[in-house]
Amino acid sequence: MANVSLADVRDVINVTSADVPDEKLQKMVKRAEVSLELELGKEIDFNDCSEGEKEFITLLAAVYAVCYLTGGSAVGFSVGDQNVNVLDKAPPLSVLQQELERILSALKQPVVRSA
Repeated sequence: MANVSLADVRDVINVTSADVPDEKLQKMVKRAEVSLELELGKEIDFNDCSEGEKEFITLLAAVYAVCYLTGGSAVGFSVGDQNVNVLDKAPPLSVLQQELERILSALKQPVVRSA
C-alpha cells in the first residue's frame, strides 16, 4: 500500500514548504482524499491507499496548491517592474486535469477478482 506525502505533492508543481506551508497542504491532501471517496463511494485513507488512489490524491492536492498560490486564477503576479511567478516550473493545469481524469476513470473500473 502507498501513502501520500506532502513532498510528493510539492514535487508535482515544483514548490517548497516556504511556498505552501505544511498545515495548508495537509488540508488540501485531506480534501482531495474526501473528493476521491465521494467519487468512488468508498472510504480511503491517504496514509494507506492504493498506488492509483495515491496518484489521484497527490495530483488533486497539487491543483489545490496551485489555486492557493495563484488566488485561483493568475499564474503569476507583478512587483514593480518584476514579474514574479512561483509556478514557473509547474506543469499546466490542463495536463494535471487530464491526468486526474485518466486516473479516476481507471479507479472507477470494476475489478474482477478470482476466488
